[in-house]
Amino acid sequence: MTVMRGARTALHDITLRIAAGEHVCILGPNGCGKSTLIKTITRECYPLATEKSRILILGKAQWDIFELRSLLGIVSPDLLASCTTDATGLDVVLSGFFSSIRIFTHHQIEPELIARAQSALARLNASHLAARPVAELSSGEAKRVLLARALVHDPKTLLFDEPGTALDIEAQRHLQETMRSLARQGIGILLVTHHISDIIPEIDRIIFLREGRILADGSKSELLTEKRLADLFGVAVKIARQDGFFHLW
Repeated sequence: MTVMRGARTALHDITLRIAAGEHVCILGPNGCGKSTLIKTITRECYPLATEKSRILILGKAQWDIFELRSLLGIVSPDLLASCTTDATGLDVVLSGFFSSIRIFTHHQIEPELIARAQSALARLNASHLAARPVAELSSGEAKRVLLARALVHDPKTLLFDEPGTALDIEAQRHLQETMRSLARQGIGILLVTHHISDIIPEIDRIIFLREGRILADGSKSELLTEKRLADLFGVAVKIARQDGFFHLW
């Protein structure tokens, strides 16, 4: 498939298959098309209609967008950027039921939905964030709220878009531990990042994306080498590995 963003080609003739429940990382430099790929999966972007173009999500070519997004939990900083300044942590989590960026007046907030939203926050030890305005949350707290939003409808797969951005060391560690726990519970993980330190040990398949094209698709042992990463990012790098995590400098 080929995806355009305005007059620019963001993804060039991509062919990709990701199985349900699989743990995968899309790795590449800024501007390589990673976020466009996520938006194409969630139907915010659409590929060009050609004879060879075909996209199936969870086995279906056509979806009610709201139904699809109830099966895919999305953790992206773009969601918080669109929230109103008076939105609380609970408001953000509740918005996940409606696949919206905020709570609107026509939304019916039933007691059952509130209970499920509070349960999702409790699952992440974030109940104390329910009444806090989003504008007052730290980056780590905001990520926990977004993750609760993604989990509120028990999705089959979680999509993480640059999850480690703006997090301090403690918040990064907490997020990684949460991602590992969810992966071990059988939830599919699709991680999109340019930081190899975001890649949890449960993810073994790596896909290199550069300038809108897939450069490589394989295992961590095959692709996370100094030579392969230097080719991907265009600079000489060094790699260290500890406890299943990779670090780059």
